[in-house]
Amino acid sequence: MALIFLLRPSFFLYIFIIIVPWMVNAYMTDSDALLRIKKSLNDPQSLESWKLGTIPCDEVVRWVGLICNNGIVTNLILKSLSLSGNLDLNALSQMAGLRILSLENNSFSGPIPDFTKFGSLKGLYLSRNQYSGEIPQDYFNAMTSMKKIWFDGNRFTGKIPSSIAELPNLVELHLEDNQFSGTIPAIGQRSLESVNLAYNNLTGEVPPGLAKFDAASFEGNTGLCGAKFGRMCDNKIPHTPKPIEKQPKDTMKIGYILMAVTFLILMLMIAGIIYLVMKKKNEKGNSETIGIMERDGIEGSVGLTICNISKPEAIPGQNGFGTGQKALMTKKKASGVDLLLLNNSKGVFALSDVMKAAAEVLGNGMLGSSYKARMSNGMTVVVKRLKELNLVDKNGFEAEMMKMARLNHPNVLTPLACHYRQEEKLLIYEYIPTGSLLYVLHGDRGKKHAELKWYARLNIIKGIAQGLGYIHTELANLQIPHGNLKSSNVLLTPNYQPLLLDFGLHHMIDPNHVTNALVAYKSPEALRNGQISPKSDIFCLGIIILEVLTGKYPSQYVNSGQGGTDLVEWVKSAMQERREGELLDSEITGSSKYIGEMKKLLQIGANCTDNDPDARLDIKEIISSIENIQGGEEQTIQMFTSIDGYDDAASTLTGITEITDSSYISMVADKTRTTPNNNNVGGHQKNDSFGYRVS
Repeated sequence: MALIFLLRPSFFLYIFIIIVPWMVNAYMTDSDALLRIKKSLNDPQSLESWKLGTIPCDEVVRWVGLICNNGIVTNLILKSLSLSGNLDLNALSQMAGLRILSLENNSFSGPIPDFTKFGSLKGLYLSRNQYSGEIPQDYFNAMTSMKKIWFDGNRFTGKIPSSIAELPNLVELHLEDNQFSGTIPAIGQRSLESVNLAYNNLTGEVPPGLAKFDAASFEGNTGLCGAKFGRMCDNKIPHTPKPIEKQPKDTMKIGYILMAVTFLILMLMIAGIIYLVMKKKNEKGNSETIGIMERDGIEGSVGLTICNISKPEAIPGQNGFGTGQKALMTKKKASGVDLLLLNNSKGVFALSDVMKAAAEVLGNGMLGSSYKARMSNGMTVVVKRLKELNLVDKNGFEAEMMKMARLNHPNVLTPLACHYRQEEKLLIYEYIPTGSLLYVLHGDRGKKHAELKWYARLNIIKGIAQGLGYIHTELANLQIPHGNLKSSNVLLTPNYQPLLLDFGLHHMIDPNHVTNALVAYKSPEALRNGQISPKSDIFCLGIIILEVLTGKYPSQYVNSGQGGTDLVEWVKSAMQERREGELLDSEITGSSKYIGEMKKLLQIGANCTDNDPDARLDIKEIISSIENIQGGEEQTIQMFTSIDGYDDAASTLTGITEITDSSYISMVADKTRTTPNNNNVGGHQKNDSFGYRVS
């Protein structure tokens, strides 16, 4: 009888009348979902920026803890926000674009939440909470996209879920400091780069697939045996094979087939409805944020067109970018369209080569959009489309770009080429997939973040200060030599040397947009009376110093001045109460012998952010003071020189947010670029490779 009912027309009418409308009503925006999540938490004061009537992914006022791509929330990073309670999982499940979820270092407790329905998650970070109890063995069966699992520092018991061994793309697994027991399942994916199972109650032999990891990854488990631990195993305990599912009986086949067909029809209808809703939403979002569908021509003849528009799965990450592949191509041929080649050290290329390149959207900020483009000759560049540089004509723009091309400092990144037209300008940079300081500090937690020890962070700050000092010397005639110094505009080479970009643009930007476009206008003097000066750059340098030392994202200063922690006031208050040690990122305070040096650098950062610009140190004094800080063992930096990183572009985003404005542009200078004889302010060598015009 049940089969007859399934085939009756009234059954399908029931689907349309009852189930489908319910699904439509159940659909909610990211904003609705996040507000429901906030409501489910106990005392969510740290989420004050999550307010009804505001836009979560707004470029000016972004909600704390969000990383967005094209208006879609892809990373929810609620780390260290003193949160507790029971997350509204139904609301969380409505965030279709979510790829990374971090609840680290909060006070969540009880059994592990049922995140199993989130099959698209690529990273799940529950470290340092109070979760307890057993994790079901099949917990990860449906989470086939999972790459990074960080459950360390909880109270989980029972066996490690065997379903972890079935995750095809697993890269990082951290289960240390729990109470897991029993044998380790047959984990051994080739993709694994980082594993830590230390300080549990595990027994037996380590699976062969984990033999490449050193003993420190398993220490604190007295029951483990094998050559790695100096204890022979008496009996090898075989790993339990997965049970073979029984085939349905022949008498049931017809019923199962009919039910499957019915279910498929239902899913197709639901998918169609969701597609239409999302399409309508994205049509508005794309027109507002991507800005790549214009058909206007370059100088009236060649247009920049993005074909095969698709929503990236996630935000740009350690390699800098989302996964939406697109193609840049010319709309029609034209004569007289040229590209001003500023530096031919990487080869000669024309505008047509760039336009035909396979490209990926990187981000969309206040100044314009950015793309990664791989040309047919194999060269990869980053193209920045700047729409607000309207105060100069073509000759003036090209003269400014040629002036920039003459700059030569190991911590300054200059463009390879540029193109002018009245509505927008193109700047083309060299690309190497390393990432921005913003992403490495706050983004998808991984190898690079773990390697940001004290000495590495000190050297990054030294390089930023030296690069800024050089810019202040070479562009001393400008009202503000940099103007847009923030962690998303600091790129890192493979050996973690910083590169500054987006400098020297202030005098070319439309006055109606400059206050929103440049971070220097978040300095106290700019907020008081609209005045900026080189000391406004010093304020921005101080923000970066505090950001690097505390590990806190300064949303008050890179966004709108609303939401999140006021980093400067927090530091000032703690220093007045002599609580400097509480400010420092716990990930760099493992060795107490360097705490004194960290506090010295913290004091420099606090001075740079003084409300009175005249009270701030000048750049030469800052460089000298930072260089006097030794930083510990220099040999530790050598570990960075061979880092490849893991290509996890599909699971990222740039970070953490205001995160789209150059946030995830991973551009670095050529390792072989000429280095000045010294790094002092004013050190300079002429670069003769500029000014070539290519048609």
